[in-house]
Amino acid sequence: MATKVIQWATGGVGKAAIAGILAHPDLELVGCWVHSAAKVGRDVGELCGLDPIGVLAGNDIDELLGLGADCVIYSPVMADPAVVERILASGTNVVTPLNWFYPVGLDTSGIEAACAAGHSTVHGTGIHPGGITERIPLVVSALSQSITHVRAEEFSDIRTYNAPEVVSEIMLFGKTPQEASSSVMPAMLGSGFLQSAHMLADELGFAIDPEPIISHEVAVATAPIDSPAGVIEPGRVAAQKFRWDATVRGEVVISVRTNWFMGEENLDPPWNFGPEGERFEIEVTGDPSTQVTIHGWHPDSIAEGLKRNPGIVATATHCVSAVPAVVAASPGIKSYLDLPPYAGRAAAHLLR
Repeated sequence: MATKVIQWATGGVGKAAIAGILAHPDLELVGCWVHSAAKVGRDVGELCGLDPIGVLAGNDIDELLGLGADCVIYSPVMADPAVVERILASGTNVVTPLNWFYPVGLDTSGIEAACAAGHSTVHGTGIHPGGITERIPLVVSALSQSITHVRAEEFSDIRTYNAPEVVSEIMLFGKTPQEASSSVMPAMLGSGFLQSAHMLADELGFAIDPEPIISHEVAVATAPIDSPAGVIEPGRVAAQKFRWDATVRGEVVISVRTNWFMGEENLDPPWNFGPEGERFEIEVTGDPSTQVTIHGWHPDSIAEGLKRNPGIVATATHCVSAVPAVVAASPGIKSYLDLPPYAGRAAAHLLR
């Protein structure tokens, strides 16, 4: 029988997850939670630009949890632990790109109690954090010995990210450098990225120092730049670099970096992505050293990205692919290290 899934929220990740669930031969979409009252009662397929699928969106949590789903893919803009605990306590498993990747040292008592009450499982994954910061580096690391450093890095043009409010009010593009200096992003992103760093450290055997090194740099526009959040005026933030370093006795051993630019023109400092353009990179320094560069998770144009961003699709699909393994797992918080390797599925016309 198909594994029954509820999609929680229909933003970019949510819409991509719905398409992924519908394409997965072992999964069945049975419900969808939406934040907006205007979406309640509408066909989920139509909300996602697809043909009608006969599943209606709703916002009554009890009603949705009463559908008897096996798993929720939980992807609102921000995680609400109280809601996640409620889902888990109902006996429904959770896969999410928002948290619980490897929460060592964090207070997870509420989540753990909910898992115990519902005999359920929660798994955090995505691509960054997720595949780029955990899964792929660990796979690549098996080919090296005497490892001294692991780097996971993103280079992305944020003009293709179709979430204007997030870009402006959370990521703080278009704000002054002074406003950006108080950004919540180092803490918000760091919550996930530092979980990934701890996972790598524990698995590879690094005895990392208690406090990471965190840096945040900005570049400003020197001329007006069009963006999803409107025109970025000269002197306003148009590019940002974030970096989280884990150290051993002061020596950097794990680096997670994010480079978000509104294009490569009219920036001060004049940052650019380099000759390889937008990409994700993973580097393991050891004997031998390995560098992996991933292309294909960025759109070919701004217009294509605003319509369907491959990086968002990859994030959602990693969640969808994890569902069968999470449903089969024992209760509790399960990281990538706790689950068997999971994969995608063949296109429908090529299935056995």
